[in-house]
Amino acid sequence: MERRVIELELVGVRVELPANQPIILLKEVNGTRYLPIWIGATEAAAIAFALQGVETPRPLTHDLFVDVLGSLDVDLAAVHITDLQDGTYYAELQLTQNGTVHSVSARPSDAIALASRMEDVAILGEASVLDEAGIEIADEEVDGDQDPEEEVQRFRDFLDTVTPEDFKNG
Repeated sequence: MERRVIELELVGVRVELPANQPIILLKEVNGTRYLPIWIGATEAAAIAFALQGVETPRPLTHDLFVDVLGSLDVDLAAVHITDLQDGTYYAELQLTQNGTVHSVSARPSDAIALASRMEDVAILGEASVLDEAGIEIADEEVDGDQDPEEEVQRFRDFLDTVTPEDFKNG
């Protein structure tokens, strides 16, 4: 069976209330589904720092890893969300060095924290993962003519009410 991957974009990091659980929110580039991934507070802070351009006095672990990749002349070509098993997401780093591709298993949060610090890193999701856990948002709920700030607020309101149980099948 041929694997299908879907290009995703990082929408951001949010805190799901009332449990105060951070989530990464990814969206299909050419679609309407969103993929929420619940993550740890440390990884959420690392991604948020990168997205906001926060510079720390000393490198964080993900910054250090980016520096190591650069010093070894290794490129992070893509982050691939590969699987969802028993509520746990799996990912791989697609690394290239001298034309050779290497796949390294990683937590999605760490993989996305790396990608958020680098340029031109594709985020890909296995179609089966989006089929299982993606949230479809109807076109009428996402009106392109709407004020962007109003749209962001509506999406935040949605995230404030969604829970991990909303994504479990049956």
